[in-house]
Amino acid sequence: MSDIDLDLRIQRLGQCRIPSPMATIQFVHDEEYVLYHDQWADVEGYLSSGKKPPRFEMAGPREKIYFDPSKLKCGIVTCGGLCPGLNDVIRAIVLSLFYHYRAETVFGFRYGFEGLTHRHGHAPLELTPDKVKDIHKMGGSILASSRGPQDVSEMVDTLERMNIGVLFTIGGDGTLRGAQAIAEEIGRRGLKISVIGIPKTIDNDISFVQASFGFETAVSESRVAIESANTEATGAKNGIGLVKLMGRESGFIAAFATLANNDVNYCLVPEVAFTLEGLVRVLEERLERRGHAVIVVGEGAGQDLMGATGERDASGNVRYGDIGLFLKERINDHFRRRGVEINLKYIDPSYTIRSLPANPHDSAFCLLLGHNAVHAAMTGRTNMLVGNWKNEFTHVPIRMAVSSRKKINPNGRFWSTVLSCTGQPREML
Repeated sequence: MSDIDLDLRIQRLGQCRIPSPMATIQFVHDEEYVLYHDQWADVEGYLSSGKKPPRFEMAGPREKIYFDPSKLKCGIVTCGGLCPGLNDVIRAIVLSLFYHYRAETVFGFRYGFEGLTHRHGHAPLELTPDKVKDIHKMGGSILASSRGPQDVSEMVDTLERMNIGVLFTIGGDGTLRGAQAIAEEIGRRGLKISVIGIPKTIDNDISFVQASFGFETAVSESRVAIESANTEATGAKNGIGLVKLMGRESGFIAAFATLANNDVNYCLVPEVAFTLEGLVRVLEERLERRGHAVIVVGEGAGQDLMGATGERDASGNVRYGDIGLFLKERINDHFRRRGVEINLKYIDPSYTIRSLPANPHDSAFCLLLGHNAVHAAMTGRTNMLVGNWKNEFTHVPIRMAVSSRKKINPNGRFWSTVLSCTGQPREML
């Protein structure tokens, strides 16, 4: 995306006139920003031409708010796959609404966007500090989740009928697109309802957001699987440990897990093409030289090798083939035909990792995401999500966050670092 397209302005429902009930707090002023660019040369180019460089609004509490907390009703929904930290975010939102703003009517809509439609019959769950006080110790979501779109008009009908003033949507790319559609329908009706997103993607693939919750937990928990794969590989003649990790379109989990567990010899990610012939060729060389190998593969890697079916899931995502099982079978077949004995062990910890509670770092991150989502909502901001950039929490327009997927640059420094750690060739074609 070119810089000329970087429109980072945030929509608002109206002017903030009500003094914030928060006390002894450092307020953020609307004139505080976080620059998008990292390099001074990029910023200097804007300044020399008399233009303001692209910048995010800084997140945080404001001195004046838009909504009257005593009259405000809020809703929370969690959508898509499970991810460590969902309950932490729910808890943070509820506690911030109650204790920072004294907004004490909060509903949890159950089973994703289904909970916002009357036809599914999911009764909302009233959320209080007592009900959420210990949920951060559990994995999953107390609201449960679902995939797939629902009728936007019907969802807004529910919000209007229940007199909801703020809807918090916790989810990934599909959820954010749904939240954007809800915000746009609210705008067409002239309603004063704020829609705030909290980006949930274990794959860390949302644009204009440096990190998403659950990602660090996923990388940390991958260590057990990779250590096990390495133990199995080194414990047998021509041992191969194969681990499949999450990452549909972006291979950040596989790549960071490779760096965090430096026993990996081959890291395969969706952004970098490889062939089966190229992979088994380097595997043969590795086994001859060292007698064992460890492979980590992101779930979206090598999909072209299996043949696309064109099928889609309820969320509209392409149904991927299982690259882990595919590689297990094809590698075994290759060496069997060559008359070479190998011992391949395949490990897929994906659902174990997804269902875990967040680790301490992710828990703290979720708390701050939830708090900043509430601060943004109380000021009447809408059609936006809370992100982070350069270690600061920011406001990001949903339209920008869903404009493209964040991916590893195969020609960038990060991927070059991964290659230097594994020792694998740049191309396996």
